[in-house]
Amino acid sequence: MAKVEVSMPKMGESITEGTVIEWVKKPGDTVELDETLLEIGTDKVDTEVPSPAAGVLTEVKVEEGATVDVGTVIAVIETEVSDAVVSDSVVSEPAPAALPVVEADVPVAVEESAPAPEAAPASSGEGVDVLMPKMGESIMEGTVLVWSKQPGDEIELDETLLEIATDKVDTEVPSPAAGIVQEILVPEGETVDVGTRIAVIASSGGVASTASAPVAAAVPAAVQQQVAAPAAPAVSVPVPSGDGAPIPRTGPAGEFFSPLVRSIAEKEGLSIQELSVISGSGRESRVTKADVMAYLQNRGAAAAASPAMPSAAPASRPQASFEPTPTVAGESGRTEIVQMDRMRQIIAEHMVRSKSTSAHVTSFAEVDVTNLVRLREANKAAFQAREGIKLTYTPFFVFAAVEALKDHPVMNSSVQGKEIHVRKDYHVNIAVAIGDTGLVAPVIRHAGQKNVIGMAHSAADLANRARSKQLQPDELSGGTFTVTNVGSLGSIMGTPIINQPQVGILATGAIKKKAVVMEDPLIGDTIAIRSMMYVSLSYDHRIIDGAMASSFLRRYTEVLESFGPHGEV
Repeated sequence: MAKVEVSMPKMGESITEGTVIEWVKKPGDTVELDETLLEIGTDKVDTEVPSPAAGVLTEVKVEEGATVDVGTVIAVIETEVSDAVVSDSVVSEPAPAALPVVEADVPVAVEESAPAPEAAPASSGEGVDVLMPKMGESIMEGTVLVWSKQPGDEIELDETLLEIATDKVDTEVPSPAAGIVQEILVPEGETVDVGTRIAVIASSGGVASTASAPVAAAVPAAVQQQVAAPAAPAVSVPVPSGDGAPIPRTGPAGEFFSPLVRSIAEKEGLSIQELSVISGSGRESRVTKADVMAYLQNRGAAAAASPAMPSAAPASRPQASFEPTPTVAGESGRTEIVQMDRMRQIIAEHMVRSKSTSAHVTSFAEVDVTNLVRLREANKAAFQAREGIKLTYTPFFVFAAVEALKDHPVMNSSVQGKEIHVRKDYHVNIAVAIGDTGLVAPVIRHAGQKNVIGMAHSAADLANRARSKQLQPDELSGGTFTVTNVGSLGSIMGTPIINQPQVGILATGAIKKKAVVMEDPLIGDTIAIRSMMYVSLSYDHRIIDGAMASSFLRRYTEVLESFGPHGEV
């Protein structure tokens, strides 16, 4: 008999337990590899758990509604169907399901007791298969960014094995088993479908022969074949060859080099500087084996033709600030050409799509936030001591936006063909800057049920995890309205682009002290120094007109100006 034990997967570094929401398969049912076995929930995420092997579900150890620690065995699958015996101790009575939140998939840990058939590679003596995880309902593929472990390295259960990227977020993938990394099947930079085998981990008790290098990198003999590339990439500065020293995974401008490319470069004596100026034909302009081979074929001729006059750097490779600035000579003078990184390409695509989808209009208002500034100043020290987080303006801005949305429900909607889908829940995206690379907009879910303190905790948690690459992809989707604080970066106002498929986005500008005319019923008009802020609302003019936008801004202004200077938060 070959049994595969299914364990409660770890859904994040801080997640220590999970709840069984529903068993999709019952004892005695046949299940295919990667077919949904059950749904689980944590306090942050709901997800479908795929089967780690093909066979028959013989035993369910945890009933629906029960919460158990990560790593607990929750089911057993018999992979040799003819030997399958359904346990009499199977739990069948359902219990109330846990509250669902969002989705993400993580590989499950496997234990082997006998050689399994080919349909269940994760349970055989050959090791545990690591699959490209599904990081959200709409995510169908992922890109391997960095392997944290290499073949032959020991690894613990849930220790980071690699980093992957989707079109929404970058994330670390924990190991589904303890043992030794036996094989890496997908090189860095390659994009594969969800469910694809990307690595094999051999159990430390019975390690199979460990691969000495990744599959895609284990062919240094291919370097001697001198295979010509279909087209020769642009050859840049023909600098002297390197000394065969190890090539780092990352170049001077942050570009990734696959294990195969590094192996060829080291064997042929290419330096990291020389490798960095090869024009890549791979995904996101990454250098491939064919690019390196073509460069090697042309290097000698290029060096002979121009031994002392290095040519301009190609347009597709960015340079680090400590390297000579790449330029292209032309009639307009010297020009530096920088390749867009992955995040910037995604942002660009989303912005262009939004502009081509919605008829954008922006309206403005000026808000007197003097009392809000005083309120925050009076409370921020005590708030941080009590709550453990800083009191920023963001929770106030989001709270006021939700209050305005409640009075203007069409602003909390989306356009689907000729239908307007009005959302009854308020899921507010907040824009978070990620260094100099761009921004992401995670979602404060059910913002209509939170007060300012609740908003502050949600915003701080999302911002911290966004900057440390710990967000789940589904935490970036499902929003119904967006608030972006352009004033935090010094802008006094902005005209933001709508976050599709939403119909409105609010931008708050920098708070500035200004001389303002104040109306007093007793003394008439006076001039006073007040803290003022511009706020802008970009909206989809297909369904929202200027009158509604102005009304929304008026209500938003009323809420912000209603905070008293001496209240408590």
